[in-house]
Amino acid sequence: MNNFRSKHSCSYQFNFQSIKTDVTIIEDSKEYQQALAYWINESDRFRVAEIYASAEEALPFAGQLTGIVIVDIQLPKMNGAELVKHICEQNKKVQCIICSIYDDDAFVFSALQNGALGYLLKDSTSDQILAALEDLQHGGSPMSPYIARKVIGSFQHKLFATTASLAQHNISDREREVLESISKGLIYKEIGEKLYISTETVRKHVRNIYQKLHVQNKIEALNKFRNG
Repeated sequence: MNNFRSKHSCSYQFNFQSIKTDVTIIEDSKEYQQALAYWINESDRFRVAEIYASAEEALPFAGQLTGIVIVDIQLPKMNGAELVKHICEQNKKVQCIICSIYDDDAFVFSALQNGALGYLLKDSTSDQILAALEDLQHGGSPMSPYIARKVIGSFQHKLFATTASLAQHNISDREREVLESISKGLIYKEIGEKLYISTETVRKHVRNIYQKLHVQNKIEALNKFRNG
């Protein structure tokens, strides 16, 4: 009996480990379709589920997709960034990643804002693409180095602009901490506990922030804080 259980357990473990993740390819280049499909099907962890040549072909099946979806940005009609938005709205189970020759800011940031979890350039090797798919499976957001640098640069620029704007309005370090806490949805009592100050002191800082930023309420203050 024990031997039977041991064999059964080993068989179950083997079958579980052999399950491959579905990958759907949405790409209009026949040549690149074939390259991606070959690399994916030759891997131990992934298999191609479907291939579509346009957003219009893929959209009717958006809710049925599983696993990972690789999307090209420059598709014949609807572009990949718009397609990702539609897929993410209809299907919360899939993970979308862009694979494109285009590195324009407009494409990169619109795709990421619309729900893409990664952005690869087509000069990536087969090993890099498969590693990116594994990274995606483990909660990562894989990007080609040039794209990652672009995203970080944008974040740093926005942070610098916000810091400069607050400094221009003579916002103190403590007032900035209060603003950051408000932006995270904390109420005055929680902010006080976090910063080890009284709720009344928090209210005082908020009044000072409104006066310095020339705003009337929290929404206006947060807009200035976020947009510089």
